[in-house]
Amino acid sequence: MSLIRLRNIHVSFGGPAILEAISMSIDSGERLCLLGRNGTGKSTLLKIISGEVKAESGELEFKQNLKLAVLDQEPRGNLEGSIFDIVAMGLGDNAKYLQDYHHALHNFSENNNDQTIAELQRAQDQVDIHNAWQLNQQVEEVLSRMQLDGDADYGSLSGGMKRRVLLAKALVIKPDILLLDEPTNHLDLTAIQWLEEQLLNYKGALMFITHDRSFMRRLSTRIIELDRGELTSYPGNYDTYLRRKAEALHAEEVANAHFDKKLAQEEVWIRQGIKARRTRNEGRVRALEKMRNERSARRQQVGKVSMVTTQAQRSGKLVAEAENVSFDYEDKPLIQGLNTTILRGDKIGIIGPNGAGKTTLLRLLLGDLKPTSGNIQIGTKLEVAYFDQFRAQLDDNASVIDNLSQGREFVEINGNRKHVIGYLQDFLFAPERARSPVSMLSGGERNRLLLAKLFSKPSNILVLDEPTNDLDIETLELLEELVMEYKGTVLVVSHDREFVNNVVTSTLVFEGDAQINEYVGGYDDWLKQAAHSNNAQQKKPEKGAEKKAVPDKKASAKKLSYKEQRELETLPAQIEQFEEEVELLQNTMSQEDFYKQDKIEIKKIQQQLADTQEKLSFCYNRWEQLE
Repeated sequence: MSLIRLRNIHVSFGGPAILEAISMSIDSGERLCLLGRNGTGKSTLLKIISGEVKAESGELEFKQNLKLAVLDQEPRGNLEGSIFDIVAMGLGDNAKYLQDYHHALHNFSENNNDQTIAELQRAQDQVDIHNAWQLNQQVEEVLSRMQLDGDADYGSLSGGMKRRVLLAKALVIKPDILLLDEPTNHLDLTAIQWLEEQLLNYKGALMFITHDRSFMRRLSTRIIELDRGELTSYPGNYDTYLRRKAEALHAEEVANAHFDKKLAQEEVWIRQGIKARRTRNEGRVRALEKMRNERSARRQQVGKVSMVTTQAQRSGKLVAEAENVSFDYEDKPLIQGLNTTILRGDKIGIIGPNGAGKTTLLRLLLGDLKPTSGNIQIGTKLEVAYFDQFRAQLDDNASVIDNLSQGREFVEINGNRKHVIGYLQDFLFAPERARSPVSMLSGGERNRLLLAKLFSKPSNILVLDEPTNDLDIETLELLEELVMEYKGTVLVVSHDREFVNNVVTSTLVFEGDAQINEYVGGYDDWLKQAAHSNNAQQKKPEKGAEKKAVPDKKASAKKLSYKEQRELETLPAQIEQFEEEVELLQNTMSQEDFYKQDKIEIKKIQQQLADTQEKLSFCYNRWEQLE
């Protein structure tokens, strides 16, 4: 059943149409991911659905008594008070009575006297009068489910915990549809994984904007893309979208080439001599005029960023070596006993929760900070290009050109001189935009400008501290290619799991108690190795048992029994069968009309998918144990 329908929505803001005759519907239980390049109007579309922006023309239809909630990219206004206060705000007008009651109850528990008893009685009376007890129960339920302390101060929370509170605020009214704009931005990996689990268990419809491909793959049941003002729906997951998008672009390219060829032939015909004009077909002339208008109205694809790094001379073979390094901040240990060696050409990812000390580790490895104890040896001939997540290298008051050129008219890229305007166009800055002050740029534009500035200078060490925030997927993939092809050393701090998987060769991971451990490979490789290490730790014999028997090396690897050997041989076929069943069920659920059928049938297929995934997981674990 459709919760929302949009018909012929048009928005232009006085320029080229951002949304042009957009039509779509959102059905119950769907999880829609809204994709598109930066500036294509994704947030505008979300704001139209939420009622914050009015369309210039078109119609919106909502299911009767529809409850809609929004989780914004950034918190609105200065939110103050306890977590209970913030969550209760999601209930609207009744929030004040619940907040007053919660405060009175807290005061009464802290100090039981006549005054606090009277305050509590007044607050209870107001809740009674406005029939708000059920709403109070809703707040308590969502606080419990989100594992939040209602009495804690909102202002003292970390960014990830604030996002958790804001999600609770959105969910407290039990909305039919939840809109999310870049929900993973600035969250660490733990918070992102927690958010994924919450949204997977959410029973209502979701519509979200994200550039996190792992997040998108796990959640989306349908992808809708905004491109040149038009909206296209791609049922299925992200990989299905990529395949069908490539096919659509190829078909568009072929059709345009055929159209342009025919137009060129008609232009030759209209310009022929006297003989042609005597026999001119007026219908053919009108058709040519129509073709000219159609060609001039065609909107080309948004260009792609063209990124090239300026290579410096090679650094020494040793980039940095840490021996038993520890670092304390305000008497609190951030890093303890770190031992690592970084060599020329290494591509290292740094993973850890917000506030763990990832940026501090970068500065230690670059020699910008001195360790509290231990020794760090820094290599020779190091030329560092540093991408700062806070973009402190950009001057907000200066123009885009001045930030890049520092008064120069040309930049030199690998020995080739290039005009500043032309170089900025490679990063999608039109000439008029290049003359704008940095303060007018969006987050994605600021990131592109900082990349342009870094890549205009010679370097042999590329340091990227959260480079993926606010970048669209096309630019993100180009950055991945550049990092993979970079000849020097790369240090990356990122919470984008797919980016880390694709570009690094090893990871340094903050794993609690100021300990940093090193793993081969990317994010997924770390998870596998860490899980294997934990299993090995759990299987260690107790201290008293260590002396009883010391098995020889031959006996240390247990030989499989005949039954176990047969089981191991049959597992690959079982795994393949279950994988095919999961894919088939997921494809069934991604069909446009899946959620229009009977609810019992929907639940039956969903349960079948869950059961099959559980069997597949068991087979994977069993295969790993026997292997």
